[in-house]
Amino acid sequence: MSSRSPTLPTRSPLTAVSPIDGRYAEKTAVLQDLFSEYGLIRRRVQVEIEWLKRLADCPQVPEAAPLSQGALAELTRVAQGFSPAEAEAVKTHEKATQHDVKAVEYYLRECFKKNKELIELSSFLHFSLTSEDVNSLAWGLILQEARTTVLVPRLEALAGSLAGTATAHADVPLLARTHGQPASPTTIGKEFAIFACRLREQTTVLAAIPIPGKFSGAVGNFNAQRVAYPDLDWPQLAEQFVTSLGLTYAPCTAQIEPHDRLAELLDALGRLSRILLDLSRDLWGYVALGLFVQKMNESETGSSTMPHKVNPIDFENAEGNLGLTGALARHLSSKLQVSRWQRDLSDSTVLRSLGSVFGYFLVALDSLERGLARIEVDPDAAAMELDAHWEVLGEALQTVLRKRGVADAYERIKERARGRRMTPDDWRAMVESAPLPGAEKKKLLALTPASYTGLAAELARRWSG
Repeated sequence: MSSRSPTLPTRSPLTAVSPIDGRYAEKTAVLQDLFSEYGLIRRRVQVEIEWLKRLADCPQVPEAAPLSQGALAELTRVAQGFSPAEAEAVKTHEKATQHDVKAVEYYLRECFKKNKELIELSSFLHFSLTSEDVNSLAWGLILQEARTTVLVPRLEALAGSLAGTATAHADVPLLARTHGQPASPTTIGKEFAIFACRLREQTTVLAAIPIPGKFSGAVGNFNAQRVAYPDLDWPQLAEQFVTSLGLTYAPCTAQIEPHDRLAELLDALGRLSRILLDLSRDLWGYVALGLFVQKMNESETGSSTMPHKVNPIDFENAEGNLGLTGALARHLSSKLQVSRWQRDLSDSTVLRSLGSVFGYFLVALDSLERGLARIEVDPDAAAMELDAHWEVLGEALQTVLRKRGVADAYERIKERARGRRMTPDDWRAMVESAPLPGAEKKKLLALTPASYTGLAAELARRWSG
């Protein structure tokens, strides 16, 4: 048998190693221009060009002459017209340089050969920078765009959908479960409101985390800058440049930005993934109990051997991919904060998996949204379940007994109700035998498991508004 590897067809989702670019490629396509190798190179080109423009516009750097409108337009054309074909040209330079950021510099020098002004300014390409100055800002721009234009809108939309469900089902009673056992009733709307509230709160946290950029030379001291232009306020110029790109300036660094804020962002993603994993498992459980039913798609198959099956696969898929999101986020968060001395390269290879964190999260969101769109509440099933558990009203009786000064109120109810399934007749007998005034008994006898929901409906509307 031949040991030669087979010749693979043209790259496609069928030949991708990762499911993010394979099975789930359509769901993660929005990330391709951001977290791909092309996306990273494109942002490096943007940073190099913006820095060149800033130097040309800086009076304290007279050797970098101000650029004409024509030259500025050419720089804009190079930056905005950067395509995968141009990225391939950069990679060609990288084969010779064996350095990805230096390859960008050489590529830009080639681009400038037809413009006299840019040729004369080319010595200021990558001027006074270390590669990490460029990479830090490039990754910052990628993360900013991915968070602002991709992730936050999806999370806000999902929170809005959950809030809408909470409002629509605010009054639908549901048997609560603590430790998996019957507990004081709630409403379906209130349980959805909890997740809407949690999701909104953590999305706000995610959106507010500053994304810093480092721009201070080889080891963070402006060494070469100070020698070249000793009278220029380099920290101020660096801060102005970084903030002009929409990032937060990181003033105190070694060669690399310490990644503490990035770890914070990853931790926020991890929390969000666990909240949604919690939701996915709860919804899966309600489907299993028959409280929610799934809309059927006639073309689907639930099992290769059991024709009757309608499986909650969307919630299972969401759970699996949310687990991957959280695991990757945790590793990146813990790894990126640690670097030997002034820097080592281990953060560079780990940063390339940032897109995977976002990718698995998007796959999970897609599955969860699809699962939510397929389920409907079965109020009859919820009502039947409640009617089978009148023992949950024991909490109300023992609380009223305590109010009336009955010292052993809890023990009285525990003796008659613990571990037992009570009927309406059992409840009536327990109330009638209680040492309470007639008015109190009448109020308790009017209770049912379905009506014993406290402020659940009101809270559902308040929290989902």
